[in-house]
Amino acid sequence: MIDLRPAASRFHTRTDWLDSWHSFSFGEHVDPSNVGHGLLLVSNDDVVAPGTGFGAHPHRDMEIVTWVLSGTLEHRDSEGNVGVLVPGLAQRMSAGTGIRHSEMNPDPDVPVRLVQMWVRPDTLGVAPGYEQVDVTDRLDAGGPVVVASGDPTVDSAIRIHQRDATMWVVRLGAGDPFDLPSAPHVHAFVATGALSVEGIDRELGRGDAVRLSGEGSLGARASSDGTELIVWGTA
Repeated sequence: MIDLRPAASRFHTRTDWLDSWHSFSFGEHVDPSNVGHGLLLVSNDDVVAPGTGFGAHPHRDMEIVTWVLSGTLEHRDSEGNVGVLVPGLAQRMSAGTGIRHSEMNPDPDVPVRLVQMWVRPDTLGVAPGYEQVDVTDRLDAGGPVVVASGDPTVDSAIRIHQRDATMWVVRLGAGDPFDLPSAPHVHAFVATGALSVEGIDRELGRGDAVRLSGEGSLGARASSDGTELIVWGTA
């Protein structure tokens, strides 16, 4: 099944400091028919105003991957981890038995845009953990980059506690081809730019997503320079 999800169809939260678009049910936005795709439970496209952010709050038994598209994000957590995230730097936080963290935009002038994604772990009650890795060189080399995975046969930049989930990021120029992976559930999100996908009769732009269920690999092609795609393949 090919399921196109236009950007404007997402749930939307707007406050004086946060502009957030939710691909799935999140917080006060509840739709029993849209609570995730495979093991991917959350995919939030957030813009955080300068000098503001998410204060300390708890998580438990969740693998959380954060990808910054523009600006700067500062992470602090109850395990003593501190990280400054910029585009090209992948972050994973394993909530495990319980962790508190904050995510703030330290820049006084420039908003930060990020996509935060939550995946159900395959093991509950692990020790909380944190990891960040710069993958800029791999992205610049071209082709899809495996940013996060728990599959022991996959060479990924960061490791998550879910053997049946893998996340890729690919940056494309106009006309560049890309094959969406084959997996029981595939979620492909257009973070920037535009592309066409085999079997879909319109161009996908920023914020659009396509969900595949048992489709096998599908061909795609970027329609503009600066296209960035975030893809999950899960059970």
